[in-house]
Amino acid sequence: MHVGVLTGGGDCPGLNAVIRAVTLSLIHEAGARVTGIEQGFLGLVERRARPLDVPAVMDIVNLGGTILGTHNRANPFAYFDAGGADVSAAVMDYVRELGLDALVVIGGDGTMTIAHKLGALGLPIVGVPKTIDNDLMASDRSFGFDSAVAVVAEAIMRLETTAQSHRRVMLVETMGRYAGWIALEAGLAGGADVILIPEVPYDVATVVARCRAHQRSAGSTLICVAEGAAPVGGQMTVERRIAGSPDPLRLGGVVQTLRAELEQHLDSEVRATVLGHVQRGGPPTAFDRVLATRLGCHAAELVRARQFGVMVALQGDAMASVPLAAVAGACRTVPPDHELIRAARALGVVLGDQ
Repeated sequence: MHVGVLTGGGDCPGLNAVIRAVTLSLIHEAGARVTGIEQGFLGLVERRARPLDVPAVMDIVNLGGTILGTHNRANPFAYFDAGGADVSAAVMDYVRELGLDALVVIGGDGTMTIAHKLGALGLPIVGVPKTIDNDLMASDRSFGFDSAVAVVAEAIMRLETTAQSHRRVMLVETMGRYAGWIALEAGLAGGADVILIPEVPYDVATVVARCRAHQRSAGSTLICVAEGAAPVGGQMTVERRIAGSPDPLRLGGVVQTLRAELEQHLDSEVRATVLGHVQRGGPPTAFDRVLATRLGCHAAELVRARQFGVMVALQGDAMASVPLAAVAGACRTVPPDHELIRAARALGVVLGDQ
């Protein structure tokens, strides 16, 4: 058996742990030959691949990023470097030349959408969910999320000391796109006073009221804001648009807008911090290393069993598999009655709507 592996979309802590798990499992359990595709689907378009053996992956479980590289604009069905042309036929020709019996695709919703389309062309595929945003359908958790939450929670705790020293209002902007999972969990873990997420439109007056209350007591306020948060009746803040990307909108800058609004109503200084890609960098947490390893091993099991057209998933505490069709093009957002929402309200955390 000859199996390819690629990492698509953005980088993410835990990618190397998955590559390691898939490769070692297939070699040890199936005697398979494993090939790494470089820079995601771009490697299939530009015909770039390299062999993966035991020495190549043995010591990468702790490494951030991906040894194979990745790319988030190399959609074979609308290739950015060819004027948006469909080059999927050439990709399938290269797959046949490599002699791949299957392809393990590690990525988020955009990557799974492309994988699903390639599967329809006859390429046997098993997907592995990757995103710090935790917004993939059918999986309760994706690796990389825990690492991002840990980074944001630590940043909030560090900002708390300077906020208290200067009696300031501190805004922290997280990633997450259209889902508020990072801001919600990190805000709770870091002790934020206000948490704003896309699923709950916020009223500026409500945020102002909480800040004023803290001015009279604690003197400082910590506000954790998801990049996709938007005011009631307003729109998400778009930083820029990327042509050729599966998701062309790049959100960002909502804390700058909110800072300017809060300063009009508060005596306290208001400062804004955008964490950006620091949330995606560095090594994965121990939890993410274990989760990535479990997902990678289960993906290898599915390949050996020749169960294709599926993505592995964590459901409860068990590994499962779901059809790629159920994941492609979908986004898992925070339900309005989610336990974490209820917990935040019970703690007195302001979500902007009360």
